[in-house]
Amino acid sequence: MSLFSAVPTTSSEVVLVLAVFGATAVEMVEALTIVVAVGATSGWRTALGGAAGALVLLGALVVVGGVPLVRWVPLSDLRMAVGSVLLLLGLQWLVKAVLRGAGVLARHDEDLAYTETVRALSAPSGNARAEGLAVAFKGVLLEGVEVVVIVVGAGAAQHRLGPAAGAAGAAALLVAGAGIVLARRLSRIPENTLKLAVGVMLSSFGLFWAGEGAGVDWPGSEATLPVLVGVFGALAALLVLWGRRAGAGGSSPTERAAPT
Repeated sequence: MSLFSAVPTTSSEVVLVLAVFGATAVEMVEALTIVVAVGATSGWRTALGGAAGALVLLGALVVVGGVPLVRWVPLSDLRMAVGSVLLLLGLQWLVKAVLRGAGVLARHDEDLAYTETVRALSAPSGNARAEGLAVAFKGVLLEGVEVVVIVVGAGAAQHRLGPAAGAAGAAALLVAGAGIVLARRLSRIPENTLKLAVGVMLSSFGLFWAGEGAGVDWPGSEATLPVLVGVFGALAALLVLWGRRAGAGGSSPTERAAPT
């Protein structure tokens, strides 16, 4: 199996690609909000320069972190460690998305994030261009670090770093295209739905690989993975419905901009 082969051929590889694609899309929506705000206040050359610098650094982290893991760490140990990390990360995303879907937590508002970034950059400063460059760079970098963890971890655990990196790149391009079309109306992108789906897939993928690393003999091998996705998805949907019917959250204020 080639480390950088780009075509998924099994159910676990399909889930891997979908999970990485969805995770990247969620994080890049939030990063794009910052980039658009910087472009509107400090100029597009500044905004795109900061974003490009962060993307280059993130790509280097994928190569530097992923290739050594594949070559030097035993596969069973790698899957155990990565599976545990992805399971915890997926459950974190899933819990937050379920609480937002049920109305317990307020949903993230990209319009508010845009307004607050513009307000901060519009304040008088010594060097507006340098400040805008730094904001765009840090915004993309911070949102992308979690994607790097998922790409490196999931891709290395399956010796499929190529499909994982390709899925992340495709999602970033798609979000950038959507940003051009939607301009400031990024709140129209169903971010919480994406986060819920990604949480389901990461949780399923993490549980599967952690079990594999621990020596669990899954019935049907990789055919078990779609079943795990269905179980986590059904459980999440039931929890959202239960929360809505119980009126747990009611009408909650909009969440302030923060990295998620």
